[in-house]
Amino acid sequence: MAQVLVVTSGKGGVGKTTTTAALGAALAQNGQTVVVVDFDVGLRNLDLVMGAERRVVFDLINVIQGAAKLPQALIRDRRLDTLWLLPASQTRDKDALTTNGVARVIAELKQKFDWVICDSPAGIERGATLAMRHADAAVIVTNPEVSSVRDSDRIIGLLDSKTEKAEKGERIEKHLLIARYDAARAARGEMLTIDDVLEILSIPLIGVIPESEEVLRASNVGAPVTLCNPASAAARAYFDAARRLKGETLPMTIPADKKRLFGRLFGRRAA
Repeated sequence: MAQVLVVTSGKGGVGKTTTTAALGAALAQNGQTVVVVDFDVGLRNLDLVMGAERRVVFDLINVIQGAAKLPQALIRDRRLDTLWLLPASQTRDKDALTTNGVARVIAELKQKFDWVICDSPAGIERGATLAMRHADAAVIVTNPEVSSVRDSDRIIGLLDSKTEKAEKGERIEKHLLIARYDAARAARGEMLTIDDVLEILSIPLIGVIPESEEVLRASNVGAPVTLCNPASAAARAYFDAARRLKGETLPMTIPADKKRLFGRLFGRRAA
């Protein structure tokens, strides 16, 4: 059965689009059929990270408004046959997203793919709420800083109130992914520790992505880091996170040149 996953966070620049691309590619490399959907109407960056910016002809808004069929807008990745992109519009604004239109597109995508991964725009306005509307699960991306964590806490509240599942009295499955983590800086008190973030947000930790130049390099060449440099520390962390999304039980590590095991974090769940 298809899973609809939203990658979200209230604050911009924390790594949502990078995470969407990396997790999508990781799942696709494991034999799953995956589509990544860009909900950031007006900005549109997911196609850049996926290396498909020159292949965009039709987009999500065209499909919603009936100007194009869904198969016309879907872009198949040239490196992975099981990975697809549905880009956002760069010339419209988020008001072009309609509740019924998004519902129809998501329902059609669920018939075609194992995973539908929605890349949410920053903030808590229409684009973000529609991106999470039909989600079965959410990955909340946060950086280990106070403002990012505070905004993530607000998003958790929206997931528990503005989604279809919430309206049915069900709880959406939520996962925390900490990006741009530097253990040495955390030890010096220059950023929050993993324990600090978990204490504030109190949701299951699915992965810790270390600060890495490979993520920036991959984005600049138009490839998810899990495809561009699968042996890098960041890519290994994303691969582990993707396996946890599928239900596998793995020890929580922060891949680096010298791996550090956070055994006490393994299996930690919200109270």
